[in-house]
Amino acid sequence: MALTVKPILPRFGAEVSGVDLRAPLDAAQRQEIVDTMDRWGVCVYRDTGLNDESHIAFSRIFGHLESAPSIKGRQRRFTHSELFDAGNLTPGGEILQDENLILHKKGDRLWHTDSSFMEMRSSYSLLLAYEVPSKGGETWFADTRSAYDDLPDAMKAKIAGLELEHSLWQSRRLAGFPLSEVEVDARPKARQPLVLEQKSTGRNALYVASHALDVVGMPRDEGQALIEELIAFATQPQYTFSVTWNPGDLVIWDNLTSMHRGGDFDVLNERRDMRRTTVREGAAPDHADDPFGEYFRSSMGQPG
Repeated sequence: MALTVKPILPRFGAEVSGVDLRAPLDAAQRQEIVDTMDRWGVCVYRDTGLNDESHIAFSRIFGHLESAPSIKGRQRRFTHSELFDAGNLTPGGEILQDENLILHKKGDRLWHTDSSFMEMRSSYSLLLAYEVPSKGGETWFADTRSAYDDLPDAMKAKIAGLELEHSLWQSRRLAGFPLSEVEVDARPKARQPLVLEQKSTGRNALYVASHALDVVGMPRDEGQALIEELIAFATQPQYTFSVTWNPGDLVIWDNLTSMHRGGDFDVLNERRDMRRTTVREGAAPDHADDPFGEYFRSSMGQPG
């Protein structure tokens, strides 16, 4: 197998073809797919023909798959726990009308990196389109490796060794969800390095985005100003592109070397059915665990 790779930007993003993702892949094929991800950070595969089962099976070549959280009082849309819901449909298949859930999902329109609010980071996300809006609903990506490369030396020195505290509820508050700063502070946070080294390439990447709440050791206003400055730098046009979706398209991105955000669409009238698998960074756990469920239960003051 030889993949066909068409770069989207000179240093970031590629449309990839030449492989049937539904078929069993040997070790060399799997390694070529992973190497292509390491090189480009975001890979777009069109018209894959994947379904839930083959999506999950293919995703496992990248590592251990997280389980979507089981939330009390909320029915799952999908049979498979490995699928996270990135759409706007109810479990019954109708367009979501719950104002609270719609507002919660609005945080996905901000630049973010999946699961940075978790102590166990997520490496890859693999998002598969089933239904897409007739207008809008694209996904934007930003290259945090090239952004780091291009930072002035003085800024690289300033941020060396810094850590950030991340909270899902910070991005939700920024997007208009009714939470106070005090309430965000009372909920769980995860401490992450501001700069991550990608072991496979040796390149550094900024690990920031809208979940980032504080710079450890800085006053909040000063730290948030730095976070906003870095996000603005990394989302300049030379570092970003968007993907317009068609049913059957799969996009894989490296959460540790990129940011992304959803594009606006008419959420009350247009259907969007998108299903994501999420790969945990590092080795698989030696026992069953539910870190996302624990996170949400802790956030809501529920027992584990």
